[in-house]
Amino acid sequence: MAFLPLIKGVVFAAIGFLLGASATAGVRTLMHLDAWSIEPVVTMGYVLALVGWLLGIGVWDYWAREWLGLKPKEQVHIGWTRFLRFNTDHKVIGVQYLVTMLAIMLLAGLLAMLMRVELAAPGETIMNANTFNTTMSLHGIMMVAVAVATVMGGFANFLVPLMIGAEDVAFPRLNTLSYWIVPPVAVLLLATPLLGGFDSGWTAYPPLSVINASGQLLFLLAFLTFGFSSILGGLNFLATIMMLRAPGMTWGRLPIFVWSIFAAALISLTATQSVALGLLTVILDRVAGTSFYSAPNGGNAILYEHIFWFYSHPAVYIMILPAFGIVLEMIAHFSRKPLFAYKWVVGSFLLVVGLSFLVWAHHLFTSGMSDYLHLPFMVTTELISIPTGMVFLSGLGTIWQGRLWLRTPMLFALGFLMNFVIGGVTGIFLADVATDIHLQDTYFVVAHFHYTIMGGEIFAIVGALYYWFPKISGRMYAERLGVLHFWWLFLSYNVTFIAMFWVGILGMPRRVADYQPDMAGANLVVSFSAFVLGASFLVFAGNFLYSWLKGPLASANPWKARTLEWQTSSPPPLENFPSEPAVLGSPYDYGVPGAIHARLAPAGGSDGLTPQA
Repeated sequence: MAFLPLIKGVVFAAIGFLLGASATAGVRTLMHLDAWSIEPVVTMGYVLALVGWLLGIGVWDYWAREWLGLKPKEQVHIGWTRFLRFNTDHKVIGVQYLVTMLAIMLLAGLLAMLMRVELAAPGETIMNANTFNTTMSLHGIMMVAVAVATVMGGFANFLVPLMIGAEDVAFPRLNTLSYWIVPPVAVLLLATPLLGGFDSGWTAYPPLSVINASGQLLFLLAFLTFGFSSILGGLNFLATIMMLRAPGMTWGRLPIFVWSIFAAALISLTATQSVALGLLTVILDRVAGTSFYSAPNGGNAILYEHIFWFYSHPAVYIMILPAFGIVLEMIAHFSRKPLFAYKWVVGSFLLVVGLSFLVWAHHLFTSGMSDYLHLPFMVTTELISIPTGMVFLSGLGTIWQGRLWLRTPMLFALGFLMNFVIGGVTGIFLADVATDIHLQDTYFVVAHFHYTIMGGEIFAIVGALYYWFPKISGRMYAERLGVLHFWWLFLSYNVTFIAMFWVGILGMPRRVADYQPDMAGANLVVSFSAFVLGASFLVFAGNFLYSWLKGPLASANPWKARTLEWQTSSPPPLENFPSEPAVLGSPYDYGVPGAIHARLAPAGGSDGLTPQA
């Protein structure tokens, strides 16, 4: 039965929740407390529900049975049902992440459309302030999850072992565990309105996050769980890239996308532990009566902001570093030129990792922190623009005098470069204390963040979907629809968010459901163009759904690219390659006579030389 593992997971989760809730109620009764106080009961019930879900979905059948000396069950490696169960194949896990995150992205986009309906005219129209802020908060955390997990969970899982010539990741079981932790996160977020929602935004600043409705608790548990998944993923990718590279795949021959995942995984493994601590302390303040953030009892809410942003600004680079890698990967292959300044870009990635931990307090310029901290954090924030600028210059240098092939992936890569420049330039105003004080918590910040993440990473993600779709699905998409989607999205996106800069400069606050009537015209423009932007994804979804089912079969290497993932079939076989590849040179030596990236020995007698394009 195809859905049996999912049914078992749900049943075991329900049993776990009942056990956890009942045990908590029993302990509270013995302590002469309110037995069925909702937040302690929900918290402990969720912990055991998560354990039950994981055991039911496959941890018991395919992993834990060995702990008792029993033989684990055989995994299913063929047919569509393998995507609905516990499977350690990195390619299956990559597709699971991609499908899940794309569904969440489209849902989060619909929430954004609801927000723009409310903001199309002044006054409360379809939502009151609390409903608007709950919708805004859900949209924010869903899109942050999409930005973090689509590349690190989806593309990295599918592609990194292929690109380094490995059979799988270093820890396959931890890998599939990191994915199956994610569905409960989605369920918790979607359930928040049932307990009053949460109106704190995705940052969850106390004291609001400590005292508001119980929907906030579900958010905190979801965020903490997602952080655990991120830590496991970071550990796995670091071990995979360090230990499982094919013979000859030296650090200097790694594809730039793999380097970007390595850099992002360093941040993911280390920084995520900080936000996990912050979220846990807020949960303890709510559930256990601690006083980490209660000023009357000696707590300090500013402490949470430091803990939170010590993770969350580096987390921006968990999102954007892989986007850099995707874009440079596509630009090199579609320009038919060696990647310009490869070693400098690698150094820039690693410099970004280091500097990302030294800039967090620019988010606190208006919080009341000590004035003497303003200058050093302003300087470190502006310094990080140097390595990110190097990435932009590498893209331009690769394009310069290249033989550009303007297919859909390349269009999205070029769109990324333009959008990210706007995001980077406007970020300077938020790095400088004087202008940040004026622009803080206005729509200027919203526009800047969206130019960095949506105009940057989401454009890279969509471009990557077009680029690697033949490899993942074994079929080609409709190119004309891809080009239509790009221009539709690119133009409507820029109209939407450039207008947001304008209303932000005029002082319109973010996270507010109403505004002054004199800003009605600009907001109507933003809302209308946002609806047009949202409609472009109908083309995107229709193209991929139809192409996955009915599209023409793809060859192994439709782009004539040099990296290893294109030197095996589309989609790849279970063990990726017929034999272990031997890497002989750079993956970007286009135009270099006799250059070979890798040699394979496939069945059938071919010498397996990577074709020179």
